[in-house]
Amino acid sequence: MAKMGKWIGGFLGLITAGPLGALAGFVLGSLFDSGVDAVNTEDNNGYTHQQQQYEGERNTFRFSLLVLASYIIKADGRVMHSEMNVVRNWLRVNFGEIAVSEGEDILMKLFEQQKRLGAAEYRSAVISSCHQLRQNMLYEQRLQLLNFLAMIAQADGVVTSEEVSALKECAVGLGLSEADVDAMLNLKDAGTSLDAAYKVLGVAPTATDDEVKAAYRQLALKNHPDRVATLGEDVRKAAEKKFQKINAAKETIWKARGL
Repeated sequence: MAKMGKWIGGFLGLITAGPLGALAGFVLGSLFDSGVDAVNTEDNNGYTHQQQQYEGERNTFRFSLLVLASYIIKADGRVMHSEMNVVRNWLRVNFGEIAVSEGEDILMKLFEQQKRLGAAEYRSAVISSCHQLRQNMLYEQRLQLLNFLAMIAQADGVVTSEEVSALKECAVGLGLSEADVDAMLNLKDAGTSLDAAYKVLGVAPTATDDEVKAAYRQLALKNHPDRVATLGEDVRKAAEKKFQKINAAKETIWKARGL
């Protein structure tokens, strides 16, 4: 196969070690002419340590998203066109047209690996990868990963129980909570549904005004777009959209309470 472009390349960060490294060895090693080690070392001349670290973080985020997306997409036993389109559009908007074909190639290889290993073993590899990310990726970056995964699960308009279970497995493995999954799944309706707004903030309708305000402040702090700025302007903009929906949840509740 011809060598892939530079959507993922140069510096691979966590992708060269642990469970993520095992998956990358199969997937990226077969897509790059010279294998995954060459990808991690070529074109290094002229890069400062800070630039290498930046590229490593971004590429770890990108590849990790595709790994977890491969698990969520097939959670209900089907690969839906609408779910694949969410991934394609995310790749196109955030990383350019070349990323669409390259990212899809990676996803196809991940599906192939899932079939080869079997559901149980692949699940174990994904959850182990989540544990690796929990130890090495910032909390706010892991929240953004979960946000993208929830968007994929919602792509066909129906989130199955299998998809919810898979999302919660990934969330717990990432050091997040099942409540974070509920919040992400309710973001899209938070501006029009009071019930969804309360789920986004993670409080009951019976909570006091002070409790609601405290929940919003905490949620806003950990989801602020600047918290993922080190991953690049593209990811920060995606986090900004999420932050706007959190604010919409706040406004829905504030209006209902007369605050």
